[in-house]
Amino acid sequence: MSRKMKKILILLSLILVLAIALVSLGIAYSGGIRGIGLLGVCFFFTGGVIVVLAQLVPAGILLSSFMGTTFSSFRGGEMPIRAT
Repeated sequence: MSRKMKKILILLSLILVLAIALVSLGIAYSGGIRGIGLLGVCFFFTGGVIVVLAQLVPAGILLSSFMGTTFSSFRGGEMPIRAT
């Protein structure tokens, strides 16, 4: 991977984390949390969202590839499995 591509990926990942942190900060603030607890809740929400995304993205890829191989055939003479 080139150096320019690495810089772009790092920048995009930092923007994603910053956007998630700002949204969770806004949710916590509108929920009535003030003071130092606001930062704690912001970090908790941000970490939770990042962990959930880290689990959902590969799971979605696996599920879509499983469904694709189940209902389609790579060979022209075969019929795909039908749900009856």
